[in-house]
Amino acid sequence: MPSLTGKHWVIGDVHGCYQPLKQLLGVLPKNDHVVFCGDVINRGPETTSAIKLVWSLVTAGQATWLRGNHEQALLQTLKEPALSSPNPWLTRLQQLPTVFWGHDWVATHAGFDSNGQPDLTIREPFWEHYDGSHGLVVIGHTPRPDVERHGRIVMVDTGAVYGGKLSAYCPETGAVVQVEGVQEAAAAPRKRKAPSLQAGPC
Repeated sequence: MPSLTGKHWVIGDVHGCYQPLKQLLGVLPKNDHVVFCGDVINRGPETTSAIKLVWSLVTAGQATWLRGNHEQALLQTLKEPALSSPNPWLTRLQQLPTVFWGHDWVATHAGFDSNGQPDLTIREPFWEHYDGSHGLVVIGHTPRPDVERHGRIVMVDTGAVYGGKLSAYCPETGAVVQVEGVQEAAAAPRKRKAPSLQAGPC
């Protein structure tokens, strides 16, 4: 279901941070459409509560949940015969799209490969070579200290599960809304060099 207001909020990697997610959703405009940029699951303290909340918004038409590399990995596990028949999440995860197309912008988990196809694990090759052909691309996947814009790429994963913030970005206005993430880091993030593109907080 499209946004009733024409505005959208792309939320970075939730990673089971249920309480910050509830707080963030509580301050976002109620009639705007929410796009979860993948990796709603794993690492954080309350994955089950987080995915139930996100799925309830999806089924109500209020949100889109994009597939991240963590959802893809879980999907592969659930496809194993011993787990597939009793688990309703297999069907749900199979329904998750990899891309959300807006007007002159697009959200996906990590970026696009050299053929323009969504890639759930790509990092530097996309950051360094994206030609703007899809318009503005909003991605998660790689934790940054703050929401950052690098040319035609906006990075919205701000490390909520590592003691950073959970962030939402509005592609139509450039607005950012943030709440504090979990206070105790669940795991140490892998350090990644910042994209070697025009940089600056968004």
